[in-house]
Amino acid sequence: MKKFKKGMIILLSTLVILGLVTVLVLQLPTFGGTASGARLERIKHSPNYKNGTFQYPLETPMMNPESSWFKLIAAYFKPTEGREPERPLPSVKTNLKTLTGTEPVLVWFGHSSYFLRVNGKNLLVDPVFSGRTSPFQFVGSKAYPCTEMYGADDFPELDAIVISHDHYDHLDYDTILKLASRTKHFHVALGVGSHLERWGVKPEAITEYDWYEAGKISDDLQLTATPGRHFSGRGLKRGQTLWNSYVLKTPTQTIFLGGDSGYGPHFKEIGEKYGPFDLALLECGQYNMMWHYIHMMPEETVQAAKDLKTEVLMPVHWGKFTLALHPWKEPIERMTKKAKEVQQPITTPRIGELVQIGGNYSTERWWEGY
Repeated sequence: MKKFKKGMIILLSTLVILGLVTVLVLQLPTFGGTASGARLERIKHSPNYKNGTFQYPLETPMMNPESSWFKLIAAYFKPTEGREPERPLPSVKTNLKTLTGTEPVLVWFGHSSYFLRVNGKNLLVDPVFSGRTSPFQFVGSKAYPCTEMYGADDFPELDAIVISHDHYDHLDYDTILKLASRTKHFHVALGVGSHLERWGVKPEAITEYDWYEAGKISDDLQLTATPGRHFSGRGLKRGQTLWNSYVLKTPTQTIFLGGDSGYGPHFKEIGEKYGPFDLALLECGQYNMMWHYIHMMPEETVQAAKDLKTEVLMPVHWGKFTLALHPWKEPIERMTKKAKEVQQPITTPRIGELVQIGGNYSTERWWEGY
């Protein structure tokens, strides 16, 4: 009996210590801030906030009901051939500071980070230039070789940074710290401003968007937030900030900035309301049937492009980090095959390659042979 009591005391003490350590760690700034005051009241009054969390209109569990966390963990320990490239990927280093003119251009940095220069304005979407998608740089998925050629110092003064949601592969603490002083304004999903303010961004430099709310980047560039089928959270609690896609409207073009999303009827609704689109950047990667509701399969990415009525589809959310179980180039192979079948035009630029929006889009299959 004495040994049993002693064992229970040790166990309880260990659990208390682990709990205290967890609480202390979650106070670190990399985990972001918590909404309060007027921001919290606005969140509570959002039509998309129900029962203490943001929700997609249709039931969207993180894990499929027939799966389990045990199966997920076991799957990650099972080797998968080709999960990462065997050698550095081909890439291009474009001098972003020397870009001039009003012709709209785009540069993709791998995964979901890309630079837009539109009507003389410099925009950066979901910038992540740390080596890992994690609250700590000693753990987590590491960027593939030759995908880290760009950093905060490579950018000109930015008119806007646009953030789709607060996951670590879309909102990076160190990157924001480095770019904040050279960015005029941040356009983010509702609630994400609490993270930015904790990191030193002034409240007047932040505009937060609920779904279907619109704002301006400049007099001739309008940004409208649209839905996604996903989730949010940087710590233990999820769904306290919103996740957005965006419609970027210029005097001559309409561009869809997709963020993260599982497939759903919102794509057709957005296409009917704001389409047709000249270009749609849609997630294509980090999927699995175990979490099918929150990330599309490549074939669904093509269907989403059709729903949006976009002229050209550009796949993102691949090519830099391994965050799922599939081989690294499986998404682009499946997507290009389906796009050919249904005659959906696509563009597949190399990382860092300059893309002229509305020009001659690259369809080079540069991943072949890797």
